[in-house]
Amino acid sequence: MARRVFFSFKYKPDVSRAMVVRNSWVTQGREAAGFVDAADFERIRRLGNQAIKRWIDSQLTGTSVTVVLVGLLTCSSRWVKYEIEKSRARGNGLLGVDISKIKDLNGYTTSICGQIPRGYSFYHWFGDDGYNNMGDWIEEAARAAGR
Repeated sequence: MARRVFFSFKYKPDVSRAMVVRNSWVTQGREAAGFVDAADFERIRRLGNQAIKRWIDSQLTGTSVTVVLVGLLTCSSRWVKYEIEKSRARGNGLLGVDISKIKDLNGYTTSICGQIPRGYSFYHWFGDDGYNNMGDWIEEAARAAGR
């Protein structure tokens, strides 16, 4: 079943790590939401909190699962918290993936802030072979949410 998935992550510093996950998903013929390029990100951010909320809400439209990509600062991100809250309200399936060991554009990895979302499945991109298993994780989250 083709699914449109929302990827939630802390833009700075994890956008390059998130793109690795997104690209692996898209190259397998799947659709992703929740990504914005740097120029658009800055433009939306300058428009204020309501504009950010509208953008997030519009990106969640038509999705059935939200994947929270967890890095160093994810746990403190108010927007990731908002995305999780809105995803739960929509009834989206939810899961977390540790992306801290994916190298950024400078070749660095980070630590992980914690395992969010709590109460949902949580995986490690490398340790659990995310490239090959992401589809199964997403389907499992969708089934658990009745989607």
